[in-house]
Amino acid sequence: MSQPDSIQSETKTAELFLDFSRRKLLEQYWPRMRRAVETLTDEQVWWRPNAASNSVGNLLLHLNGNVKQWMIASFNRFEDMRDRPAEFAAEGELTGAALLERLGETMDEAAKVLARLTVTDLHATYHIQGYTVSGLYAVYQAVEHFGLHYGQIVYITKAQQGQDLGFYRELNRTGRASEGSKNL
Repeated sequence: MSQPDSIQSETKTAELFLDFSRRKLLEQYWPRMRRAVETLTDEQVWWRPNAASNSVGNLLLHLNGNVKQWMIASFNRFEDMRDRPAEFAAEGELTGAALLERLGETMDEAAKVLARLTVTDLHATYHIQGYTVSGLYAVYQAVEHFGLHYGQIVYITKAQQGQDLGFYRELNRTGRASEGSKNL
């Protein structure tokens, strides 16, 4: 493979990775999680099953801090101002709507970052949360981390409401996507 072919291949791989990351984070996890939280009362948002567990509110604050730290501050070379312990110490100071609004603003900023990243950005070195990582690592960590807590929030919502949230309506009785449904 010649040098230009190698560069083209690497650029194409980066584009595929970034497109997949944007779609998972911004078109699947975030809208579904937002819809789930919108169904909760403020009391339900701050409910904890026990002292060792986090509420949906804590998880929303945590996701906001994580996305700001790993995607926005890092790729914009901003100073990291995160107070991670405060994310878990909060106990109901904000409404569910306020938490979603705050995270929504952060997700808008993250979308702008993801839209402009290049192969060079993915290869660059960043110092985040005491770790030295590549840009590729930072994007992957942020998307994977968001997915983990998205699942927790959906589980908590379903447990409190006792109903399916309908995220997979496009699947037929055999569990396969119906004709004409949107690709993941």
